Amino acid sequence: MSSVKYYVSMSDRFMSGWGMAQGKINKLVIECDTYGEANIVYENALQRSEMKYVAIGTRKPYYNPNRYYVSHHDKTDYSNWFIPNYFRKQ
Repeated sequence: MSSVKYYVSMSDRFMSGWGMAQGKINKLVIECDTYGEANIVYENALQRSEMKYVAIGTRKPYYNPNRYYVSHHDKTDYSNWFIPNYFRKQ
């Protein structure tokens, strides 16, 4: 069994520039156990207009803390992101 993790990263335009991200770009990183999970999270991110620069990688991304505020999540705290088409507008 592979221990490879997948990371879906994105810039959140709505949360950037204020709150914890005051003066910074807000980056959201969601850790996934399989590529299938990562693809679901990726597709969900594309359905949200405030998410830009969505990408899947196998390395935990690093962002310079002087420029970016980064929040890391997984399916324990962002479970809805792992449901296919969760954010699709009806």
